[in-house]
Amino acid sequence: MSSMLLKRTHMCGTLNSENIDETVVLNGWVQKRRDLGGLIFVDLRDRSGILQIVFDKDISLEAFEKAETIGSEYVVATRGKVRKRQSINPNLPTGEIEVFAEELQILNVSETPPIYIKDDDDVSEGLRLKYRYLDLRKPSMQSNLVFRSKVSNIVRNFLMEEGFIEVETPMLTKTTPEGARDYLVPSRVNPGKFFALPQSPQLFKQLLMVSGMEKYFQIVKCFRDEDLRADRQPEFTQIDCEMSFVDIDDIMKVNERLLQRIFKDALNIEMKLPIKKISYKEAMERYGSDKPDIRFGFELVDVSGIVKNSSFKVFSSTVENKGFVKAINIEGYEDAFSRKDITSLEEVAKTYGAKGLAWMKITKDGITSPIAKFFDEEELKNLLEITNGKTGDLLLFVADKLDVVTNALGHLRLEIAKRLKLLNPNEYSLLWVTEFPLLEYDEEDNRYVAKHHPFTAPVDEDIALLDTAPEKVRAKAYDIVLNGHEIGGGSIRIFSSQLQQKMFQVLGFSEEEAWEKFGFLLEAFQYGTPPHGGIAYGLDRLVMLLTQEENIRQVIAFPKTQNATCPLTNAPSLADYKQLKELNIAVIEES
Repeated sequence: MSSMLLKRTHMCGTLNSENIDETVVLNGWVQKRRDLGGLIFVDLRDRSGILQIVFDKDISLEAFEKAETIGSEYVVATRGKVRKRQSINPNLPTGEIEVFAEELQILNVSETPPIYIKDDDDVSEGLRLKYRYLDLRKPSMQSNLVFRSKVSNIVRNFLMEEGFIEVETPMLTKTTPEGARDYLVPSRVNPGKFFALPQSPQLFKQLLMVSGMEKYFQIVKCFRDEDLRADRQPEFTQIDCEMSFVDIDDIMKVNERLLQRIFKDALNIEMKLPIKKISYKEAMERYGSDKPDIRFGFELVDVSGIVKNSSFKVFSSTVENKGFVKAINIEGYEDAFSRKDITSLEEVAKTYGAKGLAWMKITKDGITSPIAKFFDEEELKNLLEITNGKTGDLLLFVADKLDVVTNALGHLRLEIAKRLKLLNPNEYSLLWVTEFPLLEYDEEDNRYVAKHHPFTAPVDEDIALLDTAPEKVRAKAYDIVLNGHEIGGGSIRIFSSQLQQKMFQVLGFSEEEAWEKFGFLLEAFQYGTPPHGGIAYGLDRLVMLLTQEENIRQVIAFPKTQNATCPLTNAPSLADYKQLKELNIAVIEES
């Protein structure tokens, strides 16, 4: 083996027919080797792609004999001449060329990998995460991380151009009630006391506005100890922004330009501005969701007024008891759903609280439905008119309390769109949802809690309702939604210490509790606080959607499992007695 490394001149995936007759040096991993007697073919892989290397006895016997010993995932360096391939591989970007090797260095050997280094390996996610360093060698995973890096740089460059200042905020901070459980870190030098890892930089970015930074951003790790799912992780990355002397329109405009830049530079997609806006109330009424997917129709229609006097007691008694009856029209797909299919849709609705699912098919021979006989001709006519029902349509109805009806039909329209393959992955539909409720009532704690967080400003004309009808107060809050996923959210913040204390009072904090938990913010507000507001995006979720992945772990280098564990490092793990003693911590074993 040569003592001096053959240093690469090119990346494998960057060579093409224009490099024919050039002598090149390549470094990488052996994807596979094929021995045909006098010739050995090796697929060499680096981050840029794969290139075929040919070892020929007649060109270099030494290189050929070394090539006979190499195996999958060996790390090698090779020098040779680029030639045109006799049998072109149209499935490979470098498929028109190959390199005839004149020299080979084996830089490191490899055991047989426990997982295949290919995208269609069909290996369990647990095994992939245990050997994540091998999983990350796959072209799709490398492509995702390269894309993520590209998006981060687009964001950073755009915000710097717009006059934002990048400021880092602390990872070890004070525990404050912000919606989820905190991750706590014990303090050795302050026995019995704990830091919290930040759920967001919320309080610090508001303090930066007090300090006069005016435009702040940060691409930052945040931590929430909450139940996980496909698009959620215990540690996640936010694109965090805050601005002073702004209103909602100012924040929306700069963020629309940011999103336009991301789509253009990352995907070469031209996005038209402005982005459509609808209120929270309208989103819930029309789509049954505060993050609606608007790539398809099937909107909710309130038919309570039409069916309230019908002889179908399920409907009429529901309305009489202050409930609602709503419908969705699956336009043009009446033939796509058999009785068995509708029964399976009913099971979906039941998982979201509905007691049942009524239906009507509008055929060329009239209305087919087990409930049609309970409605007179005028009621049926009005039902078809309000739902825009016509031949070939399927009407689906749910009757219950408003939140049950909304939730069931909202999820049902999504499920139907998936079954009918209406969710085009290459279509990106953005939407602002505005005027969220400021508060929601927590039955378990018997008090109001903040819908977003306690620092969100109420709509000016609703402030008086804080004393009389808190549930009716709208927030100066807004979410940005992409294809039915919330990718970011923000608000105009409370900047008056009096209004902030009023908000804490409505949330059930005494003045002492408010000052204990948020005193440093309330004190700062006494020294000239500008009007301010901002937004935070979930970078992981955004990249997941832009790469058309269905699982957020596909765009994070070293993610946690659904149980918030790391199979690679076996974290979390037990701490030894000495560490616990230094921290003044005792572990109580569960019986």
